[in-house]
Amino acid sequence: MRFRFVHAADLHLDTPFAMIGRVAPEIAQRLRDASLLAFDALVRMAIAREAAFVIFAGDIYDSADRGVRAQLRFLRGVEKLGERDIPVFVAHGNHDPLDGWPVAPRLPRNLVVFGAEAVETHTIRIAGEARAQVYGISYGRRDVTENLALRFRRRDQPGLHIGVLHCNVGGQPEYAAYSPCTIADLAGAGMDYWALGHVHQHLRLAEGRPWIVYPGSLQAGKSSEIGPRGAVVVEVAGSTVEHVEFVALDCVRFARVDVDISGEPDLHSLQKSILASAVSDATDLVLTVVLSGRGPVHGDLRRRGAVEDVLRDLRDELGIASPFVWIDRIIDQSQAELDRDAIARRGDFSAELTRMVDGLRADPEGLASLLAEILRPTDQLGPDDREVLLREAEDRALDLLEGERQA
Repeated sequence: MRFRFVHAADLHLDTPFAMIGRVAPEIAQRLRDASLLAFDALVRMAIAREAAFVIFAGDIYDSADRGVRAQLRFLRGVEKLGERDIPVFVAHGNHDPLDGWPVAPRLPRNLVVFGAEAVETHTIRIAGEARAQVYGISYGRRDVTENLALRFRRRDQPGLHIGVLHCNVGGQPEYAAYSPCTIADLAGAGMDYWALGHVHQHLRLAEGRPWIVYPGSLQAGKSSEIGPRGAVVVEVAGSTVEHVEFVALDCVRFARVDVDISGEPDLHSLQKSILASAVSDATDLVLTVVLSGRGPVHGDLRRRGAVEDVLRDLRDELGIASPFVWIDRIIDQSQAELDRDAIARRGDFSAELTRMVDGLRADPEGLASLLAEILRPTDQLGPDDREVLLREAEDRALDLLEGERQA
């Protein structure tokens, strides 16, 4: 028999967006509603896909306090799934441990919340037959440093065996070490599929007995969380996972665009290039614009308040559309033009550097030997690669020297 289920995590419902600059009131409200709207989209998707059940692997809410609006919205979504006889399983994580305040102690009949004392197991029956076993455990408090994966053990029961856990597998460096474990720990438990939470990126750490999957956050909450966010739909045949599909459900997406100033004669031209890159087809977009390259416009950008004024004017030009494009910030990493010939004629340390570079460029064997001493023995570099490295090294050194000279 075939069936499917939905796996999501890290909803952080009704959480404010972090690290977002001052925005227009209309956009501020849409940002505030984004996580709730993404959850609504997940409920609609689960119903449309006729999911047999839905799993949430932690951090439904952003804090143990839990907002009233967030809890009410979540319960309403669970009830909508219940109207279609879709069970919902929740394992709470470090942001929303069980010691948090519940707005409604009586839960919908289709909602199962795993306890924190031991791993619990629930059987999913479809057409009267056992088709899946769902195992899970919640955090009783925020700071859980125990390797909870070691508590999971496969039971002698029919169907697909699914483990639900909020954890950090392999010491993901960007995330706190809550319930740290390894792939070997997870594989040793005998599960067929691990429905994980905590890491906000969509990751497939293993594919096939077991599948080990992070769906990523449902809705990005800060500018570093670039790209689509959503949940996964898991297709099952018998007791085997056949396919895992990522489905984007976010309402506001973060993106980064890189704009090279090299061909821009002035700020007006640069602004046109930024506007050309600030395009969204279907979802609200929050952009970080990174300026790079060398050119005359670098001097204009260095004027006091210039970057802020460009940002303000870009926001005015884009307006409040639907979907909106909001430029959150401009990061200026551009550099001044370097007149290498003029530097070489000066007779100072910078000039000596250019002569040394010319000497290495004229001696390919010497350059190859020098790079072999600096780089790993496994690095295989051709002549073009060596030239790129030499040019980049010279540019970086001249930037530092010329910056000190002008200071």
